[in-house]
Amino acid sequence: MKLHQLSAKEMRAKAVSGEVSPSELVDSCLEAIGRQNDLLGALISVDAEGAKARAKDLEAARARGETPGPLFGVPVGLKDNLCLEGQPMTCGSNILKGYRASYTATAVKGLLDAGAIPIGRCNMDEFAFGSSTEHSAYGPTKNPWDLERIPGGSSGGSAAAVAARMLPLTLGTDTGGSIRQPAALCGIAGLKPTYGRVSRFGLTAFGSSLDQIGPLAHRVSDLGLALQAMAGRDPKDPGTLDNAAFEAGDQAPSRLEGLKVGLPKEYLDDRVAPSILARIEAAQKTLEALGATLVPLSLPHTQYAIPAYYLVATSEASSNLARFDGVRYGNRQKAKDLEDLYLETRGKGFGEEAKRRILLGVFCLSAGYYDAYYLKALKVRTLLRQDFEKAFAEVDVIIGPTTPFPPFRLGESEADPMQLYLCDLLTAPANLAGIPGLSLPCGFDEDGLPVGLQILGPALGDETILRVAEAFENATDFHSKLPTEAVQ
Repeated sequence: MKLHQLSAKEMRAKAVSGEVSPSELVDSCLEAIGRQNDLLGALISVDAEGAKARAKDLEAARARGETPGPLFGVPVGLKDNLCLEGQPMTCGSNILKGYRASYTATAVKGLLDAGAIPIGRCNMDEFAFGSSTEHSAYGPTKNPWDLERIPGGSSGGSAAAVAARMLPLTLGTDTGGSIRQPAALCGIAGLKPTYGRVSRFGLTAFGSSLDQIGPLAHRVSDLGLALQAMAGRDPKDPGTLDNAAFEAGDQAPSRLEGLKVGLPKEYLDDRVAPSILARIEAAQKTLEALGATLVPLSLPHTQYAIPAYYLVATSEASSNLARFDGVRYGNRQKAKDLEDLYLETRGKGFGEEAKRRILLGVFCLSAGYYDAYYLKALKVRTLLRQDFEKAFAEVDVIIGPTTPFPPFRLGESEADPMQLYLCDLLTAPANLAGIPGLSLPCGFDEDGLPVGLQILGPALGDETILRVAEAFENATDFHSKLPTEAVQ
């Protein structure tokens, strides 16, 4: 196995033992990126010189006797809406073309403190508006399993980079499923932590009450390492929890005796493709064989999650994106006066999907419609949260498909935008409720495309879902499969 195909945990072990150096790990990943990124469009930019310099600094620190961090020498990719001081950050949009971050996001600093090496910026749907990574000013990202299909979104670049083994670990963001959905469609693992566990400081906000930063990797144990590095109370983000810190376990359980696994009927109905349901049923049997008890249950307000999510998310987005006006930073258009500056900068800077969502949010918050739409959506959000609270009084975790259907072909959603929005059908409820969710591979459909198993837990139940996911991963071999069309 080549160095760039190792997991983050394996890379760190080799770097700490001296078997390989951080520089060698960086060089291997850069070589893989050089061969594959033009094909996939997973990374918008690569900071080769910065990554090599950082590797040398880590090697010098190790030579001085400093204790290596839990991600020592591990190359990582950052979704292009996360700040890293001095590095470009475009959010996949022309409106931020040429912008460089003036500070570093708290979550990114956590990875740096753990010894990680940032190597590039991952492609994304513009401002995270999308579920396909087709809505980027820098071109679409392609699914490594089928280059004619989407990788999911909005963290599609982060997922594709890991799936193609260009990088062992990347960061994404999840507002309605944007980590878990691309992880599922690209056949890797992805974690949306409990809301408030990871600071959002330094993240360009989409929906402030929904956004969460999380890791993507091809091994579940790497998700835990990354979460440990990022989690914690942060005074710069008042939304972080006092008990946000997280410590990754050393070993995954081989058995799951006593674990109660909820099977919500609303996640297993005819809206989900039969080929995906078949893989979820097989996953249920695997968990049963590991000692878990399956418990049928209902989450009755699930049917209202998508309309509630798109009302809340777009309303918050329209407020958050008001700052992008060409006055303070980013790409400014020539104009004859201030009003013309706003019109020209936003008209030419934002893409069509971004404009669509901003306009929807402005409408929802406008006088006469606030109570009818936004306020009602918040009430539905409370009902969804209560559904989960009631369910977790009876079970330890809830499982189901991550996505209702396989990845569609590039451009296919243009004729039917609702297909794009329904990608979040099974993931958005967790964001509205603020609970942790994880996706990991559980098989392949009849076309050889990966299927994701979603595991949900109660608030601050991140350790539980990681434990269950790792036990499932160790009992199967889906994580070891490679998309041979893209991986070289």
